[in-house]
Amino acid sequence: MDPLIERQLIINRRHFFKTTGLAMGRIALAGMMFPQLARAGGVNRAIGRSHPGLPDLPHFAPKAKRMIYLFMNGGPSQMDLLDHKPGLQKIFDSDLPESIRQGQRLTTMTSGQSRFPIAPSKYAFKQYGKSGMWFSELLQNTAKVADDLAVIKSVNTEAINHDPAVTYIQTGRQIPGNPSLGSWLSYGLGSECDNLPSFVVMTPSWSAKRDAQALYQRLWSSGFLPTKHSGVALRGKGDPVLYINDPPGVDKQTRRHMLDGLAKLNAEQYKTIGDPEINTRIAQYEMAFQMQSSVPELTELTKESKATLDLYGPEVTTPGTFAHSCLMARRMAERGVRCVEIFHREWDHHFNLTRDLPLQCRDVDQACFGLITDLKNRGMLEDTLVVWGGEFGRTVYCQGKLTPEDYGRDHHPRCFSMWMAGGGIKGGITYGETDDFSYNVVQNPVHISEINATMLHCLGIDHRKLTFKFQGLDQRLTGVEDRHVVKGILA
Repeated sequence: MDPLIERQLIINRRHFFKTTGLAMGRIALAGMMFPQLARAGGVNRAIGRSHPGLPDLPHFAPKAKRMIYLFMNGGPSQMDLLDHKPGLQKIFDSDLPESIRQGQRLTTMTSGQSRFPIAPSKYAFKQYGKSGMWFSELLQNTAKVADDLAVIKSVNTEAINHDPAVTYIQTGRQIPGNPSLGSWLSYGLGSECDNLPSFVVMTPSWSAKRDAQALYQRLWSSGFLPTKHSGVALRGKGDPVLYINDPPGVDKQTRRHMLDGLAKLNAEQYKTIGDPEINTRIAQYEMAFQMQSSVPELTELTKESKATLDLYGPEVTTPGTFAHSCLMARRMAERGVRCVEIFHREWDHHFNLTRDLPLQCRDVDQACFGLITDLKNRGMLEDTLVVWGGEFGRTVYCQGKLTPEDYGRDHHPRCFSMWMAGGGIKGGITYGETDDFSYNVVQNPVHISEINATMLHCLGIDHRKLTFKFQGLDQRLTGVEDRHVVKGILA
C-alpha cells in the first residue's frame, strides 16, 4: 500500500485531537518519567530496558514480588491426588445417585452412557505435615512440603471443555482475545529485569502415552494490552529462543549499530503516526539484543550445586523436561522475571488413567518439591507465589469400561483441587470441602476468578482496580462479576 494512503487511514479524527492536544503533556510526562532519555538527546537504549508499572501500583504492600504458575493442562483427577474419598471403596461400580448429579451438564463423551458407575481411586493416601494433610501416593514428594502449601479443594468453573476452560482460567474469559494473567502482571507491575522479559512461558515434555491437546500462543498473549506484555516462550529443544545467535558474519558491534539506527527510524515513524506499538517494537528489538547475552547465561547450570540439582530429580539437567523448567523458573525469579508459567500437558485421562496418571505425576512430583524447597532454602519463598492446578477436575464416575485396576474419568468443572504456596499464603491448611463423591462443593466454594483475584492480591493488586479501557469498557482479569479474594488461605 502507498505509505501516504496508509498514513491517512491510520490517522482518524480522534487520533488527530489526541496527538495534537496532548502532545506537550506527553513530552513533559516523558521528561519526568525518563530523564535519561532527555539527557541523551534522542533515542536511547534505555527504551528497551525494564518498563515501569502503573504509577498507582501496587495498591497496597505486596507479600509476593513474583509468581510461578505450574499449570497442569488437561485437568488432573482431584480424587486420585488431593481430595481423599475413602468411602467410595464400599460402593465400587454402583451408580452415581441422581441426588448428587442433580441433572448437571455432562460432556458429549459420557452423556450417552447408560450408567455412571462409581470409580474409587486405586491409590493409597497418607497424612503429611503438622496439619495431617491428605496426599496420594502419587504425590509423595510434594507431600513433604505440606506445611508450606494451602490446598484448595473447592475450586469450580462454568466451562466443561478444554479450550474454553483453559482460556477462562488464564484470561478471565471463555472466548479468546483477552490478556493472560502474566500479561496483566507485566502491565500493572512492570519489570524488575533489564535483560529478560517480564513474562516467560515454558511448555515441557510429558510422559503419558498419548497425544495432548494443542496449546495456543493466545493463552500467554497480551490480548488488547500493548504487545510488549505478551509472554515469551522458551523452547525445550535447540536454542531456547529462535535466532538467539547472530548469523555468520554479523558481530555484536554491527548488531548494536543496526539496532540503534533502526530505533531512530522507528522513533521518526512514531512522531509521524503516534502508534504506541512502534515504541513496543523498539523495546522488543532491544530486549532481543539483551537476551542474546542473558539467555545463554540463564540456561548454563554449571554453577548450580549438586545438592540443588538433586532436589529437582534426575531429569533436571535435561532441557525440555518439567524438572528442568522448574529450575529455570527459580533462576528467572532470581533475575527479576515477574511471572513464569509452565504448561505441563496431557492430564486428560478419559481412559487408561491408571497407566498415564502415574507417569504424569512422576514428571512433576519431585520437581514441585524441589522448587518449593529450593526457593525456601534461598529465602525466596516468602516473596514468590507458587501456584499448581489445572482448568477443571475429573468425574467420580468412570468413562468407558471399569475395573478396580483400570478406569477413566470425564471432565468435571463443579469441583477440583489446586494448591498455592509462598508469598502471602498460609501454609499447612486445606480450604473448602466437597461431598462424599467429590462431585459438588459443600463448603467454601472458590470460583476460578477468585483464584485469580487472590493471586493478584498476594502481589499487592486490588483486582477491581486493575483495568484497561477497551471497546468502551474498563476491562479487568476477573470480569464484572462480584468476585472476592480467598482470605481464608492468606497468611
